[in-house]
Amino acid sequence: MSSNPATLPTYNASATAPSTATLREDLQTLKADLDTLLGHAAELTDAELHDAQERILAKFSSLRFAAKGIAVEAGRQFHHGVEVTTGYVKEKPLQSIALAVGFGTLLGVIISRK
Repeated sequence: MSSNPATLPTYNASATAPSTATLREDLQTLKADLDTLLGHAAELTDAELHDAQERILAKFSSLRFAAKGIAVEAGRQFHHGVEVTTGYVKEKPLQSIALAVGFGTLLGVIISRK
């Protein structure tokens, strides 16, 4: 990041949904940019402040879009897991009951030890 907040780097949203680690890094970069802008705001002209504000708002919008993409993908994976589980239970009901009883017993033993 440059020392002049008027020349803040711009966020380029990739064509694919970013990972949560990438999103976390981008949020940290946005925070650092905001901190720098606040620290130097008194030194900037109105035009530089407006330009920096526009870039920060664009970054925020891009990050919001990326976060929505991650949420949509997580929802899609959750629904796929539900479908796979439902299919397994329908195909093998006795094994499903046995697994449920086994996990319930194991969980009961673990909880009763505490």
